Amino acid sequence: MAKKKTKEPAVRSRGLDDSVEILSAGVVQETPITDTLQQNYMPYAMSVIVSRALPEIDGFKPSHRKLLYTMYDMGLLKGAKTKSANIVGQTMRLNPHGDAAIYETMVRLSRGNESLLVPYVDSKGNFGKAYSRDMAYAASRYTEAKLDSICEELFRDIDSDTVDFVDNYDSTRKEPTLLPTTFPNILTNNTLGIAVGMASSICSFNLEEVCNTTIALLKDDEHNIKDTLLAPDFAGGGTVLYDQSDIDAVYSTGRGSIKVQSKWEYIKGDNLIEVTQIPPTTTVEAIMDKVADLVKQGKVKEINDMRDETDLHGLKLTFDLKRGQDPEKLMAKLFKSTPLEDTFSANFNVLIGGVPQVMGVKEIINEWIAFRKECVKRRTYHDLKGKQARLHLVKGLEYILLDIDRAIEIVRETEDEKEVVPNLMIGFGIDEIQAEYVAEIRLRQLNRNYILKRIEEKQQLIAEIAELEAILKSESKIRKIIIKELENVIKKYAKPRKSEIYYGMPEVVEEKAEEIPAYPVNVFTTQQGYLKKITPQSLRMSSEHKLKDDDKIVLHQETTNDAHLLFFTDKASVYKTRAAAFEDTKASVLGEYVPAKLGMDEGESVVKTVVVKDYTGFLLFCFDNGKVAKVPLSAYETKTNRKKLINAFSDKQKLVDILYFTENTDIVLISNVNRALVVNTAQIGEKTTKNSIGVRVQTLKKNQTVKSVITLEQAQLENSSKFRTKNIPAAGSFLKENDIAQQLTFD
Repeated sequence: MAKKKTKEPAVRSRGLDDSVEILSAGVVQETPITDTLQQNYMPYAMSVIVSRALPEIDGFKPSHRKLLYTMYDMGLLKGAKTKSANIVGQTMRLNPHGDAAIYETMVRLSRGNESLLVPYVDSKGNFGKAYSRDMAYAASRYTEAKLDSICEELFRDIDSDTVDFVDNYDSTRKEPTLLPTTFPNILTNNTLGIAVGMASSICSFNLEEVCNTTIALLKDDEHNIKDTLLAPDFAGGGTVLYDQSDIDAVYSTGRGSIKVQSKWEYIKGDNLIEVTQIPPTTTVEAIMDKVADLVKQGKVKEINDMRDETDLHGLKLTFDLKRGQDPEKLMAKLFKSTPLEDTFSANFNVLIGGVPQVMGVKEIINEWIAFRKECVKRRTYHDLKGKQARLHLVKGLEYILLDIDRAIEIVRETEDEKEVVPNLMIGFGIDEIQAEYVAEIRLRQLNRNYILKRIEEKQQLIAEIAELEAILKSESKIRKIIIKELENVIKKYAKPRKSEIYYGMPEVVEEKAEEIPAYPVNVFTTQQGYLKKITPQSLRMSSEHKLKDDDKIVLHQETTNDAHLLFFTDKASVYKTRAAAFEDTKASVLGEYVPAKLGMDEGESVVKTVVVKDYTGFLLFCFDNGKVAKVPLSAYETKTNRKKLINAFSDKQKLVDILYFTENTDIVLISNVNRALVVNTAQIGEKTTKNSIGVRVQTLKKNQTVKSVITLEQAQLENSSKFRTKNIPAAGSFLKENDIAQQLTFD
């Protein structure tokens, strides 16, 4: 087990007078790292999970709840708007995470930002837009806000002991642990939270559908929620592609994915497409960047121009089409290749009693029902205690009103004011609370009308207390109260769905691969990374190459325009493309710079170019430690058109060369001490992993390395048999003068 070394504190330290010795100074004590993690990291992780990142059953994270309660405490539910900076400053008394974080939280909760289906903050000013990463919100000193009217349902009866209150971080104020929301707020808005080792992602549902579903479950536990809760509903609209299996997974387990498609319209007269609603998981900039990239790559040729025309009236992306193009086919292509169609990944992770739980929709609603029942019971009990206390006072007053003259006489004849209450208690047989209440009655109130009203109040209180007690004893009465509250929410705040539901999943349009003309070409690559693709006719007219200073041609291969090009780089990556991606050129030009053409990383360069017609054959990766990795070329074939593959070969040892063969052949490994070894590639076993370190082929002594690898045909050895071996690894034999032909020379 790994252990962490910590310094043991000194037993005694030297003071200012230097009279005390330091004992045990610098002694290192070994502590298991598991102990350190438990003591330091685990408390942090639990704090993030329980007190920051995950929502609770009222639908809020602590930061949201603190902000909204502060605004409620400031009187912003009924009052006028105030500067956002004022709200942020007041919220810091509950949330000490800084003004920037608090204001960003308020922006997301606002109506102006358009990120929530049911916004809680009525905003004035620029609060940015959720669908744009570039439309930034204004500073808090410029904007104003108050609570939206629906917040009445969040704070209803919060002063009636419906929820618990706790001290804030410095124990100067009280704040609620939950808000007694009268509807399942947790399902009406998107919530995203990333904790330590877990996350939460809750999609929003239409407020009316959620309330109707809750009412149905209150009436019938076996209700099929799909009958009333049709599908998620997003603030930005769009079209939900209804897939029965996906909906079932989300509703039952709380995990799954929902496909959302942008809403678009074809304007025939102007020959353009307007996109007015996009999925909640993307932005207009991400869409425009991806479409522009596809146009540059030549994969989308139907678009003539595109613009982001988003303004104060809302989102709008415009695509001007070339004449004669089919808008349906274009949008099918864009849905497949861009975020115009995206997936919302659901993970309904909610804190229930401080414990994170992933639950389905029905489980969440049932948990909210249990929570709301408790709120109603606590409110009823609070009201009951208040009315019982009032009845107690009225009963005491009733005794006095039966003989007012005696009460007046007791008060008049009492010498000391402090003795009035005790004398009333003795005179009428009432307790101190009742006597105190009677003693506070003003003389002007001792009239017939006042007396009759108090007697009527007594009867009314008795009836109300009986009703409240009946509610506490009856589960059905509590359910009826919750249902009535939900019906009231529907009546006041219900709005039509923003996201349409498409029940017939769109057919996947299989695009026919664009036919690439297969005319003959010559491919040239240079040491500095330039590539020229020249037709035989052009090469015959001029074969003199233009090159940069100190550059030279390292590859010349005759192939066809539809050939595959694999560019292996010094970062152990491979970039794949077709020869057709490069323009036909002439020998008299420098050619195209491959790293720039393929978008390689800064400083990344090509070490080997392999030209193939298909993915048959194999590659040999030869390393300077004498090992060779034989990898089938099919390992680099992918179903999707991925341009870059990482871990294309092992980077554990220096690469000497990469050789491509369609069938087994003889190769020659030559070391830096001029030992040559001839082996057949059939002797080297294939590896299934691309970044394999290979097998030992040539044995080397200390400070010896393989300097080159070529084919036996290229080597032109006069007597190759003496360099050949039946088994590998082997050291090979030294080259002599009479063994060396044109291709092999001594250093």
